[in-house]
This record gives sequence, structure tokens and C-alpha cells, in this order.
Amino acid sequence: MTQTQKHNILIVLLVMAFFTGATIQFSEGSSLIGIALFILALILTTRIKLQGTYITKSSKFYVVLGILIVLADIVYNLKALNQLGTLDSMAFFMGISFMAYGTSQYRRMGEFGMYMSGTFIVFFLFFYSFLPSLNNNFIHDFDHYLVLIPSLFIATAISNMDIHIVGIETVHFNGFEDATVVIGGPCSGLYSMMLLVGIIVGYVKMEHLTDRKRIYLLVFTAIIIAYFSNLIRVTILYIVAYNYGIEKMMFVHVYLGWIIFIIISFGIMTVLNKLN
Repeated sequence: MTQTQKHNILIVLLVMAFFTGATIQFSEGSSLIGIALFILALILTTRIKLQGTYITKSSKFYVVLGILIVLADIVYNLKALNQLGTLDSMAFFMGISFMAYGTSQYRRMGEFGMYMSGTFIVFFLFFYSFLPSLNNNFIHDFDHYLVLIPSLFIATAISNMDIHIVGIETVHFNGFEDATVVIGGPCSGLYSMMLLVGIIVGYVKMEHLTDRKRIYLLVFTAIIIAYFSNLIRVTILYIVAYNYGIEKMMFVHVYLGWIIFIIISFGIMTVLNKLN
């Protein structure tokens, strides 16, 4: 892999992280910060080093398709009055990736983004749409047995907190204030797992890597790292909420997840570079 390709991959990861951070800010934090992160993501796209300068006639289809994907997501959310979420950021990223794929200068980066965002969207629809439609309790069971209980065990082991389970995804504590916290959705850690797997799939497809054993090992390692990183994140949120209140916890919540994601992503990309 050339230095230019490595540079471009790192820029794309930062863009994706800022997009994700922006959507979290829009839904749970400050809209102004969300706009700032979104603008930073757009500015970073200009730092991608170009190779080529034209759009072929046959590629215009991908540019138009990408524009339609972005517009469709915007129109849907405006009509439904929905807040932007992680799935929306991936839809935007997929649209932008199709547009990039339709140009000679951004084609490789577009291919990476198409596979990465496509992988995430497929996983998201399977876990958060298809399984619930079958009345499957996988998400709730995962949140309860693999996130809430282990994170609560860690929190109470390192700090003497009066905190206990009151629901499948809910804990109650009486610390700085009497409050309950719901551990679900983004707190499950599935989002970061899906994003990291998407990164690996996108990179493998873009660089045509063939060492399947090492790739599968990397996917497994990424999932394990994402899982335990999320347990640490949730444990930190418990401690902050218990000692400083829900308001401070929410402040930490909107930043901690995507910052950890950036760190893990860079680690994954470093390993992927060595595979090539």
C-alpha cells in the first residue's frame, strides 16, 4: 500500500468518526457541536489526495444514485420528523461513497465506503429490524446478559456504589442523585462492532486481500476489542452518573463512544496495512 493510500484511508476513518459523532450530537447532545463536527467531516474530505481528474460517462450513474440516496434519507427524516441517527450517517456515507465511486479520482475510496457502509446497514437491518419483526429477543438478551450485568459487576467491583438492576436494560442508583439509567441501543456496543467489521470488509475488498485465516482472525479480534471497550465505556458512565449526576453522564456519553471508536479504528487499520 502506498503512502497516499494510507493517508486516504486514515482521512476516511476520521470523516466517518466525525459523521458518527455529529449524528450522536444531533440526537443526544448539542446541535451546534453536531454542525461543527459535520463541517469538519466535510473539510476533511478535501484532504483526500487525488489521482485523476475526470468523470467517465458510464460512471455518472453512480454519482446520480449517490445523490438520490442522500436526498431520500433527508426527505424521509424531514417528513417523519425523525432525529438523525447512526443509520442516517451510514446512509449519507453510502450516498457519498457512490458519488465518489463514480469519479476517477475518488473511485477507490468510494469502493471502500460502499462496502463499509453497506456492511453496517445490512447488519443494522438484520439486528434492529428483521429480528424484532420475528419477535426475537436477541437485542434485549444481549443488552441484559452481555452488557448490563458484566458492566454492573465491574462497576461495583471497583467502586462501592449503591446500584442495582430494576429491569432488563435498566439500573437504579442512589448516588449524587436518585436516578435510573437505561442500557440499550448504542450502549449495547453492537454499533461499534458492525462499524469495525464494515471497515475490515471495505478494506479487504478494496485491496483484494486473500489471506482468509488472518482476515477472519482480525474480524474476531475486532469484535472482542469492541465488546470489552464498550463494557469499559458503560462502566465509566455508571461511575460518572453515580458520582456527578445524569447531566454529566450524558455529556461524557455523547463524546466517549466515538472517540474510543477512532482509537480502535486506527489500530485495526494499522493491522490491515500489515496484511497487505
